[in-house]
Amino acid sequence: MRAIRGLWRWRRNPLRRATDLAEAWVAMAALVLIVVAAPLLGSFVGAAAQDSLQRSVRQQQHDRHLVLATVVRKLGGAPVEPDPDATSVHDTRSRVLADWTAPDGTRQEGPVLTTIKSPHKGDHFDVWTDRQGVVTARPLDTATATTHAVLAGFGAALLAAGLVEGGRRTIVWRMVRRRYARWDQAWDRAGPDWGKAGTGS
Repeated sequence: MRAIRGLWRWRRNPLRRATDLAEAWVAMAALVLIVVAAPLLGSFVGAAAQDSLQRSVRQQQHDRHLVLATVVRKLGGAPVEPDPDATSVHDTRSRVLADWTAPDGTRQEGPVLTTIKSPHKGDHFDVWTDRQGVVTARPLDTATATTHAVLAGFGAALLAAGLVEGGRRTIVWRMVRRRYARWDQAWDRAGPDWGKAGTGS
């Protein structure tokens, strides 16, 4: 709105300088870019991220499998930090030696993490593996992927708006510096005559 008011104010003002009109046009261009281009860029980035992430979701859900593991024995050491992907940040994990059957039918055994608070031999719990039975992270879910895509789009729009505003401020700052330099030159030319009788006659 400042840009529109600035253009209107300088439309036929006799005190208007070329730099005043240029500043108003720069502000108008920045406003249009922020209001139109930044959201469009954000939508494009968000849509691209959504497409890529949803492909990852489908691939991970196809490649990763939930299998039932059995505790062989608890492994020593301090409790492991909570899983950032867990439903609760208070889900402290324990390290155990477990065995399980891979989706391809092979028997596997190795150290894994479990949310069982006090694991004992024979306890069962779920673990994510690939087709060969190698333990892997849980697959990305659709809702989380969509959230990441929305955040990516929003971040791209904010970044674009910030860059446009930064560019506008830089341009105006240079214009103001140039204007002040011209004023200094004008004052330097007029300065030696200050205070003299008959100045301006």
